[in-house]
This record gives sequence, C-alpha cells and structure tokens, in this order.
Amino acid sequence: MANTVVVGAQWGDEGKGKIIDILSRDADYIVRYQGGNNAGHTVVIGNEEFILHLIPSGILHKGKICVIGNGVVVDPEALINEITSLRAKGIKVDDNLKVSDQVHLIFPYHKEIDTLSERRKKIGTTGRGIGPCYVDKVGRSGIRFADLLDDELFRKKLKENIEAKNETLQKLYNHPGFTFEEIYEKYAAYRSQIAKYACNSTKILNEAVKKRKKLLLEGAQGTLLDIDHGTYPYVTSSNATAGGACTGTGLGPSKIDKVIGVVKAYTTRVGEGPFPTEFGPELMEEIRKKGKEYGATTGRPRRCGWFDSLIVRHSALVNSLDAIVVTKLDVLDELKTVKIAITYKYKGKIYKDFPANIEMLWDVEPVYEGLPGWGEDTSRVASFSKLPTNAKKYLKRLESLIGVKIELVSVGSRREQVFKMGGKR
Repeated sequence: MANTVVVGAQWGDEGKGKIIDILSRDADYIVRYQGGNNAGHTVVIGNEEFILHLIPSGILHKGKICVIGNGVVVDPEALINEITSLRAKGIKVDDNLKVSDQVHLIFPYHKEIDTLSERRKKIGTTGRGIGPCYVDKVGRSGIRFADLLDDELFRKKLKENIEAKNETLQKLYNHPGFTFEEIYEKYAAYRSQIAKYACNSTKILNEAVKKRKKLLLEGAQGTLLDIDHGTYPYVTSSNATAGGACTGTGLGPSKIDKVIGVVKAYTTRVGEGPFPTEFGPELMEEIRKKGKEYGATTGRPRRCGWFDSLIVRHSALVNSLDAIVVTKLDVLDELKTVKIAITYKYKGKIYKDFPANIEMLWDVEPVYEGLPGWGEDTSRVASFSKLPTNAKKYLKRLESLIGVKIELVSVGSRREQVFKMGGKR
C-alpha cells in the first residue's frame, strides 16, 4: 500500500469510515488531517457499530498508530468522551494515539457563537464550534494544544480570548458571556487527561515516511464542503480536499502516492445549500429509510438525490483522484430506473462542467440519463462478476462519466460487504 489520501467526493457522508477501516489493515499510520468532531465516521464490526468523530478509524485495528494532525480542531471534552467510549468497548487507546501539539482547541465560547450565528444566518452547521475555532486560527488569536500545556501562557491567552469573545457576545447577541475561572478549571482538568497524547506529529509522520511506513490520511466531510472548492458559503471551515492532507499534517505533496475518492451510488447532503438532483418527498423518504440517511454526528435527516456526475468530476479534478470507491449500491436495488445527472441546463444553455458561479446551482435543471434498475438484492454479492447485469452497467457508466476507475464497491455497512471491481473480496 502506498501513502494514500481518502477524501469524500460529494457533500460528505459517503461512507469513508468503512473504507478507511478496510484500508487500515495494510497501513502503519492512520492520520486525520482536518475538521473536528462535526465529522462522524461509522464502522460496523459484526453486530457492533462504532461512530468516530475525532480519532481515526484505524484505532479499531491492533498495532496501528493513529494521529490527529495539526489541521484538526479539537474539543478536549469530545476527545476524552470518545476515548472513554472506545475503551468501554474493549478498544485500546493509549500510546497508539498521537495528537499534534499544534491542533487548535475548541472552547465553550466557540460553540455558543456557532449556535447564535446560525440563528442569524442559517448555514446548517453542527453547532460544535468548528467554524469559530477556525476563525480564531486564521485571525491569529487561537489557542493550541501546546499553549494548554504551558499553564502561564494558557492563562494569558485564555483571558485575552474570553475578554474579546465576551465583548462580541454581549454587543451582538445580548449574551452575558463566560467567566475565566470556570473555563480555566475545566480545561486544566482536561490537560491532565490528554497531555500524554501531545506530540510533534509533523516530525513523527515525516520520520515514518523515511522508514518506509505506510500512511493512510483521512479527510472529514467532502469535497463539495471544502472552504475553497465547495458550494460556498454552504461549506465547512477547512480544506476537506486532498490538498488539506499536506497542510493538515506537515507532509509535502511528494510524500503522497495515491488519492482515493469515496462516493455514494446516489447523492446526499446535510444542512443548507443548493442540491440540484434532490429527490421529491416520496422517493426521498424511501431512500432515506433504506439507506439509513441520518447524520452520525447530529442525527439530522440527510437530503437525498440522484448521482450527480458534474460534482464528482469536479472532485476528481481538484483532488487529482486516482481511484473511486462506490458505496451503498444496494440502496438502489429496488428502483425500476436509476438516473444520473450528466449536464445542467441554465437559461437555455447546457453546462457540462461544475459552474464557477455557485448561485447558479439553485436554479439549474439537471439533465438526466436514465438506466434500467436491476431489481435484485446486491447486499450479498461477493464480486463484480456476480452483480446483476444492469448494476454492472450502472457502475461502468459512472466510471466513464467521472473519468476515474472504480476500485471498490460497497453493498452494505459491514466490513465484509465490499469487493473489488475486478475480483472477489
């Protein structure tokens, strides 16, 4: 296995957790490089479900080193809760977990500002404080893990931040604000629990590359939620694309050998924002129910729609995708016809590429290509050759429209429900 980046190639929730779990078998280091606990990676092992928000999915495999890179924003309370939950299920979380001492920390005022600002302008955030924490990072006022470990420096920075945030909260939202003592005591207690995980992750990862260790870098969310390349402003606050793997870990581009994009056999998104191929109410409820399309982090129902080849081609371009993984093919088993958006129509003009003007997406009319459904249960299929003929045709058509080879196909949530396009699992 080469050093590999796994990214979502739609609006997130593509099933990356399962794919990363599978690829972790052949990796030595599994690294999360952006986002925060607004992400939710779900892995099903036997009859047990694991939902991971911060810790890489590789933690479920023995002998792997899991790293939370510098590009991630970390809520210490959420991290501690996740560690506790994993240990309660018999999963080792000790020296196999490393957290960059350069990650920025989420504080209660970040979450409060997130919630209050969402009321003023609805974006569809999770309210976890992710965006406001990244705002502080870019504004050069954030507090990093290394700062928490230096008590004198932490006190100074926390006082400055609380003073500034209280002014914002009071003037903009008529909120009473926060007290220094309450937050300081809470985070000092967190420090005693998580200090042992702090590390110079950039050094560790680059040394691992020199030793020819195999790295698997996992992104959160999806390409269309990327702050630069997504459907702005209805996006997340970090670079969910493959480029974020470099800035979020300290690994140079030459250290990356392969980029894999994960897509669903249809499309979903959570929260606000344009969604050209969104289903009508009846089909929405049918697919949502069969696909269990509810957010792993918030439980919010996901919006569902037909496969949009324009957004995935856009993802292939901005990520330089080498391969595609298609998940949830089985969810389409009962449909008589499956559709793929191949172009957009807008004001009488046909668009073959994802438009630069995101506002257009509210009004474009998708031009669909309809393919016959296969009407058979694919959840027990163990190889591409055993798929129904029409399911094979659907996958091959996706491949030709995207311009990238499909490497794996998933037909269920369990580990074993996956096979290579060219052979058995």
